[in-house]
Amino acid sequence: MAIEYDADVIVVGSGACGSNVANELAKQGKSVILLEAGPNTPRWKILENFRNSGRHYDRNNAYPNNPWAPTSNQPGYIKNIGNFREQPGMLKLVGGTTWHWGGATWRYIPNDFKIKSLYGVGRDWPISYDDLEPYYCRAEYAIGVAGSDSEDQSGKNPGQAYPHRSQPYPVNAEEDVYNSTLLKKALIPHGHSVVHEPTVRIHKPYEGRPACQGNNNCDQVCPIGTLYNGSISADQAVRNGAKLISEAVVHKITKGEDKKIRSISYLTSTGQEHTLTAKYFVLAAHSFETAKLMLMNDIGNSSDMVGRNLMDHVGISMSLLAPEPVWSGRGPVQQATIMTSRDGAFRSDFSANKHTLGNNNPQIDIANRAISEGLMGKALDERILDWSARIMNFYSFLEPLPEPTNRVEPNSDWKDSLGLPGLKVTFNASDYVKRGANHIAKEYKDIAQLLNGEIITINEELENHDHLMGTMIMGKEASDSVVNHEGRCFDHNNLFIASVGVIPAAGVVNPTLTAIALAIRSADIIAKEV
Repeated sequence: MAIEYDADVIVVGSGACGSNVANELAKQGKSVILLEAGPNTPRWKILENFRNSGRHYDRNNAYPNNPWAPTSNQPGYIKNIGNFREQPGMLKLVGGTTWHWGGATWRYIPNDFKIKSLYGVGRDWPISYDDLEPYYCRAEYAIGVAGSDSEDQSGKNPGQAYPHRSQPYPVNAEEDVYNSTLLKKALIPHGHSVVHEPTVRIHKPYEGRPACQGNNNCDQVCPIGTLYNGSISADQAVRNGAKLISEAVVHKITKGEDKKIRSISYLTSTGQEHTLTAKYFVLAAHSFETAKLMLMNDIGNSSDMVGRNLMDHVGISMSLLAPEPVWSGRGPVQQATIMTSRDGAFRSDFSANKHTLGNNNPQIDIANRAISEGLMGKALDERILDWSARIMNFYSFLEPLPEPTNRVEPNSDWKDSLGLPGLKVTFNASDYVKRGANHIAKEYKDIAQLLNGEIITINEELENHDHLMGTMIMGKEASDSVVNHEGRCFDHNNLFIASVGVIPAAGVVNPTLTAIALAIRSADIIAKEV
């Protein structure tokens, strides 16, 4: 007698990864249920919240923070242990955390996939760049990436287009803003690699999204819908036949005697429980939330690696004053990127890095600093006018290595309104990363000298960059990994993970595009089997 299921596939989490999985499966005629813990909030409401907020630098402030679906800013929700405080900008609503991000959408380079083989540190991927390259293309076209097809993104192949691509970017790169032009002119003749950052903040209309108008608050909310976020793919999935259920907090996963996942149960905001069955399941919540859900239900953890190997692109930063006006804050929030130390034999000894010239509007930070120094009246006005014209802010990512002691766990000492636990996070920055930070400080001084700039500050205290990888790590062997090269859980044949959390080697670039490419690859595999 045939078993009746509620859907072919249930996807938990409607962020960029989960929504792309749901959309790919729906396009292929599969019945899909997409679950989201938070509400389905329209852009106009988020924009209204932002405009009425007095805390415009708080990236989470405009978004819903409900007692049954708390964000990372909920006091007590994240308990940090270790020498570094992880405080991601996690959101819970349809579309997920990509509602507020810079939109950087890089590919990893081939050497990033084999860091253990090449440099003797970290872990190799169980797949190669060539295995993922066609899915990088599909991901770029699915979310609308603008980038340069002619630049070397590795820092090691000047004059070449690298890494190799089978298709051009769907949208070409926008023209350089003024400070990017100055940076290239000063650094490239002296051996530095300065390239354009690929982005989903597009300068031309793309599939219903308008061209960027330079509002310069991507990190809070894009007011006109240029910047891609996961809700765009969630909406596409619904139009293609998927069923979206918001305010559905998944808390229970049930497995059968054959180790296959049989059902999931979710709670509504008022605590009502509903159970759904499917042939296949995809967990695509935030890196922290997916690991917590698996640990709460003893799912996929025969290796004891669920929640472990937490990696983040922590980094340091520098501010300097250029000798002439550069006018930061006009146009895109990020564009010029220094890739001089992205790859090389030094990775055997210390972390690689990526430097970004931040182009966010600087006035609030400048004013706060001046006021803290005691400036008032005319002196305050003059400082703001002068520094606003000349300031250049750089921030850098460091390459972490997977370490099982860095981990996320449920925290039963804190519970939400449904009685579900918060998060306990243990993260210690390694000596490998700290040596990389020392190298960055030296590079900063060289960059400042080449720009003939006056360094205001080099902040050598490690900063949070919210790229949380490794918590459901991918590998070749079930003994030390959670998922295989397909994203399939070693312990449960019909359970897949779609998340940056499966990434086994972090490199130095923003991981979202890679996670979406992996998610689309997993969707193809699932579609062949259901």
